[in-house]
Amino acid sequence: MIRIFIFFLLSFILANCSLNEDSKIWNKKKKINIEKNIEVLFEEKEIAYNELNPNIGLNLLNIDIQNKILDNKNNFGIQKYSGKINKIKNFRFAKFHNKAETDLSPLFLRDGIIFFDSKGSIIRFDNNQKIVWKKNYYSKFEKKNHPKLSFMKFNNKLIVVDNLSNLFLININNGNLIWKKKNDYPFNSEIKIFENKFFVIDLKNVLRCYFIKDGSECWSIETEKTLTITNSKNSLLIHENVVYFINNLGDLTAVDIFSGDLIWQLPTQSSDIINITYNFKNSRLVSDGKSIFFSNNKNEFFSVNLKNSSINWINNISSSLTPILIDNLIITVSDNGYLFVVDKETGNIIKIKDIYKINKDKKRKKKIKPIGFSISQDKIYISDNDGKLIILGLKTGNVLNVEKIARNIISKPFLYNNHLFMVKNGTVVQYE
Repeated sequence: MIRIFIFFLLSFILANCSLNEDSKIWNKKKKINIEKNIEVLFEEKEIAYNELNPNIGLNLLNIDIQNKILDNKNNFGIQKYSGKINKIKNFRFAKFHNKAETDLSPLFLRDGIIFFDSKGSIIRFDNNQKIVWKKNYYSKFEKKNHPKLSFMKFNNKLIVVDNLSNLFLININNGNLIWKKKNDYPFNSEIKIFENKFFVIDLKNVLRCYFIKDGSECWSIETEKTLTITNSKNSLLIHENVVYFINNLGDLTAVDIFSGDLIWQLPTQSSDIINITYNFKNSRLVSDGKSIFFSNNKNEFFSVNLKNSSINWINNISSSLTPILIDNLIITVSDNGYLFVVDKETGNIIKIKDIYKINKDKKRKKKIKPIGFSISQDKIYISDNDGKLIILGLKTGNVLNVEKIARNIISKPFLYNNHLFMVKNGTVVQYE
């Protein structure tokens, strides 16, 4: 009897739902427009630039040409490379799970490179592309989380930190583990070395100092914590016994390298940045020994005095790419593809040139974003998210050539030892 009653009750409900014009379940005539009730907060506004002196040539006589990939002030300047983008070597590894990884840097050696694969295996290649050693120090669980590694060389040792909170030291000759430690939070920065210590920043915006010998912590200093996690790497530099670093809230901080005591701190953003930090990106810090130069994707380019944190100048350039210093000039590329030449002392913009002006497809042009750039003695090499390498003349800024490197996103171009290197998913490619 109860079953019959339930049957009739359900039939009645379904009949009324399907026949009632005002039913919210079956009615196709009336739709709730959810989009009208959505309010967009912190909407991105792309900066529109106009070209300025696009045809002016730069006087670059007696420029200093470097041949380095490591510098505690991140001041790499012009690197030696006179090649013609002829591919000569492929260093292959297991492809990354995330094809959009771009801020991955191989460690370059005189006799090869060191890199890692999708499961965190560290691989040393010789110059003939052969594997010298391959080591993995991760658990099965950690391998499934696709570790993202950063390297720094110290004598015959390799310092490694990752986004899974691990830090370890490896013998660079055979890959054997010397020690391995665990931090409370993942690391999210480049590594810097000073004497017997190294420095790195974690996701809680804490700068940590470790002894290289055993991985014990010498000191740490906290800055304001962020409410969200960002994939953008934080940057630091070292000059005259002071370590300078910027967190993902835009706070620039100077710390005594021996004691960890705060020297000064300069907030560059309002408190509102806390709400949009997931999309806030700073460029890498660069210094000439007098000032620190950096920019962000919120239309701000800073020059800050090293000694007292006073702001020398701020200019309206939106870029998360590392600027390059050449004598009294700064060269950078905006996030929407404009080449800028800036006077280092005054901040005055000397030249603006539209890199993607040759692209006639306006819709396609808006989707293309520069990833990074490097400068040789006569050319500028710019990679983008379309897998292309754009080659400009250094003096003129004119596009000389466009090389298709990959179908997907690629890394910034690395110039070292008169060669050009590019990282794409599954391969580090070397060009002569």
